[in-house]
Amino acid sequence: MTVTMTEQTIYEAIGGELKLREMVDRFYDLMELEPEFAVIRALHPPTTEGSRDKLFWFLSGWMGGPDAFVERFGHPRLRARHLPFPIGTTERDQWLRAMAWAMEDVGIHEELRVRLMQSFYQTADWMRNHPH
Repeated sequence: MTVTMTEQTIYEAIGGELKLREMVDRFYDLMELEPEFAVIRALHPPTTEGSRDKLFWFLSGWMGGPDAFVERFGHPRLRARHLPFPIGTTERDQWLRAMAWAMEDVGIHEELRVRLMQSFYQTADWMRNHPH
């Protein structure tokens, strides 16, 4: 008997829409609650509802789930969309710390957190457009 295994998407592995939404909401909750994230919080609008939706939609498609961001806005053009904001090492590191904390808080499995953090680091480092 031969068993064929299909590779699970990251979106499926983390728990789909509900878990991804929980993770994104926790990320922004931490950004709003924790003083250590004040620098990146200041880069966002006064209310984060729109930012929460955009990150959720983007990560959904990026992780292999519904491509809601592209359907709404076209190609993400991440670096171009973030050029108006000064993103240096401090901003990169705060973003990564908040995301790591959020993933841990919502119960993303450690092996998957490590895999995601490697990808998040590469993207966040590429987004830097400011020397500090």
